Amino acid sequence: MNQILVEKNVPCTLRDGTVLYADIYRPNKEGKFPVLLTRHPYNKDLPFYSHRYLDTNRLVQNGYVVINQDVRGRYNSEGNFYPMIHEAEDGYDTVEWAAKLPFSNGKVGMFGLSYYGFTQLLAASEQPPHLQAIAPVMTLSNRRDTTFTESGAFLLASSETWGLESLAPDEIKRKYKKPALIAEKMKQLAHFYNNINEWYRFKPVKDWPPLKELGVASAFYDSFDETVREELGERMSIFHKYHQFTVPAYHIAGWYDNLLPSTIQNYLGMSEKAATSEARDNQKLMIGAWGHGVYTSTLGERSFGLHAAGDWIDYKEDLTGLHLRWFDYWLKGIDTGIVNEAPIKIFVMGINEWRDEYEWPLARTNYKPFYLHSEGKANTRFGDGELSWEKPGNEPNDQFIYDPENPVPTKGGGTLFAGAHTYGPQDQRRVEEREDVLVYTSQPLEQPLEVTGPIKAKLWVQTDAVSTDFTAKLIDVMPDGTAYNLTDGIVRLSNQHSGNTVEIEIDMWATSNVFLPGHCIRVEVSSSNFPRYDANLNTGKTMIDSLESKCARQTIFHQEEYPSYLLLPVIETEK
Repeated sequence: MNQILVEKNVPCTLRDGTVLYADIYRPNKEGKFPVLLTRHPYNKDLPFYSHRYLDTNRLVQNGYVVINQDVRGRYNSEGNFYPMIHEAEDGYDTVEWAAKLPFSNGKVGMFGLSYYGFTQLLAASEQPPHLQAIAPVMTLSNRRDTTFTESGAFLLASSETWGLESLAPDEIKRKYKKPALIAEKMKQLAHFYNNINEWYRFKPVKDWPPLKELGVASAFYDSFDETVREELGERMSIFHKYHQFTVPAYHIAGWYDNLLPSTIQNYLGMSEKAATSEARDNQKLMIGAWGHGVYTSTLGERSFGLHAAGDWIDYKEDLTGLHLRWFDYWLKGIDTGIVNEAPIKIFVMGINEWRDEYEWPLARTNYKPFYLHSEGKANTRFGDGELSWEKPGNEPNDQFIYDPENPVPTKGGGTLFAGAHTYGPQDQRRVEEREDVLVYTSQPLEQPLEVTGPIKAKLWVQTDAVSTDFTAKLIDVMPDGTAYNLTDGIVRLSNQHSGNTVEIEIDMWATSNVFLPGHCIRVEVSSSNFPRYDANLNTGKTMIDSLESKCARQTIFHQEEYPSYLLLPVIETEK
């Protein structure tokens, strides 16, 4: 007899009468069982989304009912879809529906990554009585500032990819209905998708042809309207609701995940502000050497060892086993030991080891400025840019010309978009051969140097543009010269900065890496990272609503009066 009973398209009626449909996987035997619920807009019928990083069969074999639901207005479910805005109330209703199913014991947990990590958070913020614990993986905190913009720059490629790849297919089927017309539109979508590298360059973005011509994904265009963003911002964010949480949460992130800052923010916010001591004291955070939804031992061009992978974490367990220990404790009352473990577990790159920690940032952090130096010719990796612990003296400035029509190409990093652009750690040497990339490199290290925590670049700059961007990227240079990116960031300057010498701070997210003996520390400084971010047109207008651009002369200062530096979170080696 099959051990798993599968029920397809089980209806769940919401408070407003809308019916959502779910697939239910449950033990094929008598009894009542705890429920694990996931809700997403990506089609519950696709195995990729129903079993993406957890083994549903193992969950059921371990005595759980697993429910996989299409959210409102997506695929099999009724209603109209708009990203995020219905997920709090709909999530509450679904949790309470699941708790009352005849084979449920009334205890519900939620799991999922990205959008379906966020459906957990929004549901939990409504305090459904039967929700016991959640496990949000690589998810959001602020819809506006983590998936639409970052430090003022528009997240161009990921926004366009999500509209075309994730939103458009189901909207085409719902809108056009006739099979022949659907097939025609899907063929058109495939053409746009296959040529997306060219479409990233299209401006103004508010008239982006791929979605305009398909006649779908209105939410993509709404995101350009400041009024709409303000109106929907509260319903599409969670950071202002941490005080409403009453459930324990196991947060999982990756050093190369595009939502790393959000996941860390959620962990910290709920640990500090959750409504109950049980919730505050039972937040967990794991950060691996992973990308968005990618838990392999090899990421980008680097291998971190088998124990780095999500299916053999620290040689002990896989992600399914971790989730089982988490939910067994909270939904079954089994002492799995998980709540007594350190609240934080991070993967330290370089030495490639997992390590337990007890706070973030680490209390033993020594924040040290690593200063930029040159004789005025830091352009390219062949220039004279240097990094050292010594403060600069009377040194000439570095300059480069930033041309928005020839931006620095994205090469790896915390990215999530389609096309010929890779994610994770990638060799940056080709990028560093451009004249519009300033490169500052330390001498080879004699001793290992650990950097774990938030990274910032503090630079004194000047531009002749009305508005412009500055970028920074932290690099680990191998003894053979290979230059792997660790983390990066961007900041957008407004009109008031033109012609003035100003100090800027670039948030470069966070990392954990030991620079080994013989390695060099490097930072790149430039003004673009395209198509990850829109190319600043230097005119005061943006790619969203304008065509015209102009070149900008950018100046980086590193003198006694204007010291520019990386602020590194150095962790002293235990002796």
